[in-house]
Amino acid sequence: PGGKQLEPLKYAKVAMEASVSRRKVECCILGTTSLLYHCLEKGVSVAFVLRDVGVLLIEGSTVQMRFYLDFLEKVTGERIQKRATLKALQQLDMVVSRAVPIASLSFTGRVIIFPK
Repeated sequence: PGGKQLEPLKYAKVAMEASVSRRKVECCILGTTSLLYHCLEKGVSVAFVLRDVGVLLIEGSTVQMRFYLDFLEKVTGERIQKRATLKALQQLDMVVSRAVPIASLSFTGRVIIFPK
């Protein structure tokens, strides 16, 4: 839709960036996508921890992105010091602390966390 072209994943480039073999990259990506597929098919909650960005939480038909405060500060280019701004972000469930257990973000308290 929208005339966008899909680009194949460049396994060799990922392997070079991660300093691992192409075969290992392929196995990791295929294993992760397979596990994700089965979790979504069975309705199991999953969370993708995106280093230095935040957590993408998928529960049933609900998808929610929560960001680390320092990431939001990098994106905006300034410190978020005002209590009102921080409180608004927290009320919108947009901010998550790195110290919070990921399972506590889900409704059930049970979640499969990627990457492992």
